[in-house]
Amino acid sequence: MITMELRCEGCAGCCVDWRPLAPEAAGSDRTGDRPPLDDAYDLVPLTRDEIAGFLDDGLGDALVPRLFEPAEADSAVRIDGAEVAAAGDRPVFAVGLRKPPKPVAPIGTDEHRWLDACVFLDPTTLQCRIHGDERYPRTCSTYPAHNLELDADTECERVEAAGGGDRLLDDAVPDDTPPLPFGPHAVGATVFAYPDPDDLDGVVDRLRAERLTPDDRARFIGAAVGSSPGSLSVDRDRMAAARTRARAADSWAGRAIREWTERAAGDGDPVALDPDARDRLVRELEDDAGAPETPGWE
Repeated sequence: MITMELRCEGCAGCCVDWRPLAPEAAGSDRTGDRPPLDDAYDLVPLTRDEIAGFLDDGLGDALVPRLFEPAEADSAVRIDGAEVAAAGDRPVFAVGLRKPPKPVAPIGTDEHRWLDACVFLDPTTLQCRIHGDERYPRTCSTYPAHNLELDADTECERVEAAGGGDRLLDDAVPDDTPPLPFGPHAVGATVFAYPDPDDLDGVVDRLRAERLTPDDRARFIGAAVGSSPGSLSVDRDRMAAARTRARAADSWAGRAIREWTERAAGDGDPVALDPDARDRLVRELEDDAGAPETPGWE
């Protein structure tokens, strides 16, 4: 795992959806040749092995698929009236970490607000609950190396520009930065092809409406785990077993997502709880339910 030299304390700039507070903070994943069909902000793409690891830990309910609009020269399939980027007739997808609404006050905000945030972000400490853990995603550990490599804006620099102090302490891209998560090398590793497009009627509509069911998510998780790096082939037995395990997942993370979603007000709305009640709610829904403790700041 490589890490950039950053000052992350009190920030969470790369872990939350800023758009309700700063609409210009659109994020690079909203643009490009293949915009995603969902509206999640800065979704963290996971490798096949990372997806399998979360599944092994019973955290299949913390994962969500992402499908894409086709680029001009792409193959495409039509599902629920939408054109979906495809490899031949098989929809192409990635899998990332879910982002439920949470009561957070990231850098630059004067009060706690309901903002979509990574499932593993502790709303109280603004720390990642799995930072440094073996499940900590490669995408997170290397951030913002790829942005700098592509000369793209980083959340660190956006926070600095908004008066958040020095965040990006070293802008040199480490020599051991892994390849970008998307590209020809990523087939079967971070980019997958769903083998049964006829089974997806209704799924794209639910994805765009943020109403995916556990079975919807499990379908894609199963296909990702059943994939082989460097290939679009899917092992049917491995896919079926992973789908069953993902569908049955009932972790602290999945339960917290449901509770936060039910309790949240509108995007960007102030949190109508006093600080003590808010912190008690975080402990109840996450810490006491089995969420890992945050590591503290060095």
